[in-house]
Amino acid sequence: MTKDNDKDRWDEKIDQNLRKVFQSKLDEDVPDKFMELLAQLREQDDQGSAHGK
Repeated sequence: MTKDNDKDRWDEKIDQNLRKVFQSKLDEDVPDKFMELLAQLREQDDQGSAHGK
C-alpha cells in the first residue's frame, strides 16, 4: 500500500466518525427547558405585536 492510500483510508475513517457524532447530536431531542424558554420568547413577541410594538 502507498502512503496516499493509507492517508485516504484514515481520512475516510475520520469522516465516518465525525458523521456518526454529529448525526447522533441531530437525533437528540431538544431539552424541555429550552422549549419552555422558546415558548416564553414567542409569547413575549406575540404580546409585543398585539400592542403595536
